[in-house]
Amino acid sequence: MKEWFARGARIVEVLPILNGCLPGKGLFVFLWCMSCVWLGRGQDGRELELWYTAPATDWMTQALPFGNGYLGAMFFGGVDQEQIQFSEGTLWSGGPGSNAEHDFGVRRGAHQHLPKVRKLLREGKMEAADALIKAEFTGVIDRGERYNADFGDYGAQQTMADIFVQVDHSGPVKEYRRSLNIEKALGQVGYTVNGERYRRTFFGNYPSNALVYRFESSVRTNYEIQLKSPHITTAQTFKDGVYSFVGEVADNAMPFENLISFHLSDGELRYEEGVVYVNGAKDLIMVHTAATAYAPRFPHYRGTDFKEKNQRTMQQWQGRSYTDLYAEHLRDHGQLFDRVSLYLDGSGASDLPTNARLQAYNQGSQDLGLEVLYFQYARYLMIAGSRPNTMSMHLQGKWNNSTNPPWAADYHSNINLEMIYWPAELTNLSECHLPFLDFIESLVVPGKVAAKEFFGVRGWMTNTMTNAYGFTSTGWGIPWGFFPAGAAWFSQHLWDHYDFTQDMDFLRTRGYPIMREAALFWIDYLVDNGEGQLVSMPSYSPEHGGISKGASMDHQIAWDLLNNCIKAAEVLGIEDAFTRSAKETRDAILPPQVGSWGQLQEWAEDVDDPKNQHRHISHLFALHPGNQISTTKTPELAEAARVTLNARGDDGTGWSRAWKMNFWARLNNGDRAHKMLGQLLKPVTDTSVNMTTAGGTYPNLLCAHPPFQLDGNMGGASGMVELLLQSQAGVLELLPALPTAWPKGKVTGLKARGGFTVNMEWDNGRLGKARISGKPFAKGTLKANGALRPFVLDANGVHIYEVKP
Repeated sequence: MKEWFARGARIVEVLPILNGCLPGKGLFVFLWCMSCVWLGRGQDGRELELWYTAPATDWMTQALPFGNGYLGAMFFGGVDQEQIQFSEGTLWSGGPGSNAEHDFGVRRGAHQHLPKVRKLLREGKMEAADALIKAEFTGVIDRGERYNADFGDYGAQQTMADIFVQVDHSGPVKEYRRSLNIEKALGQVGYTVNGERYRRTFFGNYPSNALVYRFESSVRTNYEIQLKSPHITTAQTFKDGVYSFVGEVADNAMPFENLISFHLSDGELRYEEGVVYVNGAKDLIMVHTAATAYAPRFPHYRGTDFKEKNQRTMQQWQGRSYTDLYAEHLRDHGQLFDRVSLYLDGSGASDLPTNARLQAYNQGSQDLGLEVLYFQYARYLMIAGSRPNTMSMHLQGKWNNSTNPPWAADYHSNINLEMIYWPAELTNLSECHLPFLDFIESLVVPGKVAAKEFFGVRGWMTNTMTNAYGFTSTGWGIPWGFFPAGAAWFSQHLWDHYDFTQDMDFLRTRGYPIMREAALFWIDYLVDNGEGQLVSMPSYSPEHGGISKGASMDHQIAWDLLNNCIKAAEVLGIEDAFTRSAKETRDAILPPQVGSWGQLQEWAEDVDDPKNQHRHISHLFALHPGNQISTTKTPELAEAARVTLNARGDDGTGWSRAWKMNFWARLNNGDRAHKMLGQLLKPVTDTSVNMTTAGGTYPNLLCAHPPFQLDGNMGGASGMVELLLQSQAGVLELLPALPTAWPKGKVTGLKARGGFTVNMEWDNGRLGKARISGKPFAKGTLKANGALRPFVLDANGVHIYEVKP
């Protein structure tokens, strides 16, 4: 039997799991240095890396994220005490286990009041209609001190625990460095004390569902390791070098288990009253997994044998070494991350710590390398947080340190969750899109119940806030909670997944059926405005303004959904009563309207205030991520969108700045979009809730709403792609909005609709060469350097566009 470390360690507990081979000092030194091997280059020839010269003292702004899709963790890098905070995507409070009368927020029979609401609106009695909505159409939640979070039985995503590692050494600390290499998805801490070297390594291995923590030192070191959880502890055991912590969430008794396997190079290992003691080890490795009883099935949302799942996971580790797990991780991460590279010719400042680098950039120092790092960081976070058969990312991705996080760390449908997944297809990470698509599918059954009870219609819906338990009802507050267009917007991602991948089986068996059900809602819900046009009545523009006889975003999203259903049916060869109804409905929807001061109207009523600078600009959905408005096909509407954007200004929350960047890119204004990237990269340290002008980026490069939300990171990456490549209009537009700050560069691996992959090089602001690849003999149209031209891929699935000198 192979051994995990060289002989000589005296282990109090037998360690049969993860037996591997480290047969001597030479390999130990090799592994010590292995983390320094060059695996790729950033903007200025250095690796893509975040790095700092001090430990983190704040979770939100300074700790560094890593994960394996299932678990999201943050490490602090404290010298005397390391803290590793982690959460598991399926651990939620609230839901059906928390309240015997829990009914997913559904207000039974609410639809009976809908005719009266519409009558009041037609009579111009807006206040009375609004009052009736607030009385009869709010979702139902139960609140109280017995619940973990502010929103009661609605619940909230939960932190699982923290692991604290006490390190027994004393003396002055020198050469401290804390880093996160995003090319290798590797966190590290290194320093010296009294001339002795200490190094820590952290990574998340998706194929083996493990988080791996390694503590190395040049001298034998003592450690104390303790897992601390805010949840109820039901059992702690230690056997054969494996620590088990079993707990449950207080308000719903959702059980979970953590397993941590310990491995030493030498020294002793013992356990006493919840603490693991390591004495005299030069190399300590912990391999960690966790699972819950959650299952994504309405109405119970339980059924996973979490202990058996953990045992299966540990069996994957049997007989494998640290080297194996590390190499497997590098292969897995690399085959996703390495698909896309971006180089922008210009200066970089990777010799500065990242927090100082961010400050210098904000003060006017050119650092195109920071922009590239920010782009690739979003892709890193996507890979770390969203992998097949894991839970969809939430507002904070997979990173949450609270039992009562902001906005429940839930799934907001009125911009946030969609933005989080915008880069998935664009940046060649289609597999990472799947958890969100699975989550959408899980909402259909409860969404049908909510649609029927609230509005008496067919199909399914979800509103502003939804959770792990199928809450698709309207929110418990109006106007913010009233947004039945959530399901339709989610459905855009189903069509996009097909459009980028050309996965016909997905479209036939999953995408189109879900889209069709979402479309039925709008076919039934839209009503005639008395002028032969269909409107959404009643409606509210997301989190802004009062009740309306037609919020523009509803109309644009419904049009987009129906249009995508029609295209999907054509691809699948379907023509039936539904497709005919979809076409009739789409063509009758009130189109985007230009208002009295040249703006794009937010409502059917022309009541926009030119001085209002609200963070939501929902009525520009048709510009982005929709395609109903474009500078070429609808120039008048595009101009109205420009007027609106100028009026709303460049401030806002983090995600609002990111969306504005995408808007300006769609308007082919690369310099204004690049300005918004600068606004998004504004340094922020404030962690309190600010809904207006405090957005930006924390020292750890996570987006500040504030507080932390992942949407701004992802929206920023999406915006950078939109500057380089657009395909929403059926044409591959190469460099459609190149900013003057990026006169020379190259990019590889971007994805376009139609199943195409695009590589490009440019100089002096003009495209020099492009390589388009995809299915052999696929056809398309590209636009480059201002000219349209058709193309056909050759027998190898490649087309080369090159400007001759």
